[in-house]
Amino acid sequence: MTAINDLVSSLAKVKYFCFLILTGRQPCLKIPLMKAYLCLVVFLVSVCLAVPENVIAVESSSSLKAGAAKVDVTPVKFPSICGGTMVELWYDKVLDPLSARCFVIASEETTMAIAIVDSNMIPRSVCDEAKKLAHAKTGIPINRILISATHTHAAPSVMNFALGLSADADYAKMLSAKIADGIAQAHARLKPAKVGWTVFEAPEFTHCRRWVRAPDKYQTDPFGKTTTRASIGKAEHEAGPVDEQLSLLSFVSLEDDQPIALLANFSMHYFRYKPGGFSADYFGLFSDALAEKIVPDAKGGDNMLVAMSQGTSGDCGWQNHAGPSKYPNMAEYSTKLADRAYQAYLKIEYREKVPLVMAESKLLVTRRLPSKERLAWAEKINQARGDKRPGNTSEVYAEQATWIDQNQAEELVLQVIRVGEIAITAMPNEVYGVTGLKLKAQSPFKATFNLSLANGAAGYIPPPEQHYLGGYTTWPSRTAGLEVQAEPKIVNSLLGMLEEISDGKKRKVLTTDFYTEQQRQSLKDAHTADNNAENRGANRKK
Repeated sequence: MTAINDLVSSLAKVKYFCFLILTGRQPCLKIPLMKAYLCLVVFLVSVCLAVPENVIAVESSSSLKAGAAKVDVTPVKFPSICGGTMVELWYDKVLDPLSARCFVIASEETTMAIAIVDSNMIPRSVCDEAKKLAHAKTGIPINRILISATHTHAAPSVMNFALGLSADADYAKMLSAKIADGIAQAHARLKPAKVGWTVFEAPEFTHCRRWVRAPDKYQTDPFGKTTTRASIGKAEHEAGPVDEQLSLLSFVSLEDDQPIALLANFSMHYFRYKPGGFSADYFGLFSDALAEKIVPDAKGGDNMLVAMSQGTSGDCGWQNHAGPSKYPNMAEYSTKLADRAYQAYLKIEYREKVPLVMAESKLLVTRRLPSKERLAWAEKINQARGDKRPGNTSEVYAEQATWIDQNQAEELVLQVIRVGEIAITAMPNEVYGVTGLKLKAQSPFKATFNLSLANGAAGYIPPPEQHYLGGYTTWPSRTAGLEVQAEPKIVNSLLGMLEEISDGKKRKVLTTDFYTEQQRQSLKDAHTADNNAENRGANRKK
């Protein structure tokens, strides 16, 4: 039996060696006849012995290790500015703790880290500092660290000009250090592991929150123009599609199959927090509930870590505006979603050796600059406000217009990860459901999920056609100000990176735009009317 196993292993290596030659990855044996002869021999012997494909996959992949840790990032100094509001609100109590849930995954070739942080959005400066500190503690390359905010709207603000907010500088410094500590702890806990994944549909848990309004009910934007054809809440019909998939990436111990960690991903904006205190929102409740189901007495991650990450939810939320609400409170919503996830989790199959690859690139995009008229409008309001922080919508967007004029471009950090046949994309944006659907449909991998608000906070990124409908997510600001073509540029860059890590597989051809006929007509009407022109940057300053 040992001899047969050795023969099978040797054949697998020879076949893989010939594959490297034919694809130009090995600089030896360049004689065409020798190539053909070797490939013919390997092919005939492989057919005769019927060598399984998984044997070759095992030989070409290395063993995995995984480690996980959860650190507390709840504020300790009060009061603190709450992120996730339009104007500054100061909170002095905690409703439930905030966490940074950290994963480290390693193979013989690479080590990478993922941190899912209970925060509304984390600017690149804070992410970069956390990565620098984590690298110093662990040696993990900075470009192999991914940091993503869950998007709870009840965490301390760590970003200046996030609409009318300032950053809590002390908390931001603490947050960077805590994230680095979490990654270091996860790195110290690395152990041999197996990995598995699953994806399932959960349509009753997320819905489009952006609805197209009737012509006689169009609304006025902060600049005094009737441009808002789509807004949050029930109107005529939903403005776009939603990504309803919930993805689970799970790691268990190689030695005894005991759970180590699970990364979940779902496109749901946030539930709702009780005003007046800091909270992890449903992200924390779901994570702890699922961990408890997998490992009773898990104590919220002490024995097994679960993290719910943010997907592509820029235009979606839990409420079904087309019908009655099914979830009277956040706890019930989180528990029911955890129940569904647990049933899917039980069916996951695990593998010991799979390809582990991560890549990063940077993309420079411009912002939609204000017109001379917009700047004059903003200057008048800013002068009247003086040194006070913005107190209403007009003051918020006047300050934003000046900031955009002074910060006309932004460099985005984009990342992709491959764990076997599942891929992860990471982008520093709040993108719409249709963007997530496009990435999944075109990805060369069997399954893909998308982490938004990762490695920075460039804000809402509507696809070009949605800019014409107007509304809050299109009003130019630091959190919604990139050029109209930013979304297709991001999608194209991510798909190109996925191709690079997919062993030569190409992106799939996109055969649908995912919109209904009713939605297409509304988009066409808005385009014909050239709606929202100034907010699209059509009248930008020369």
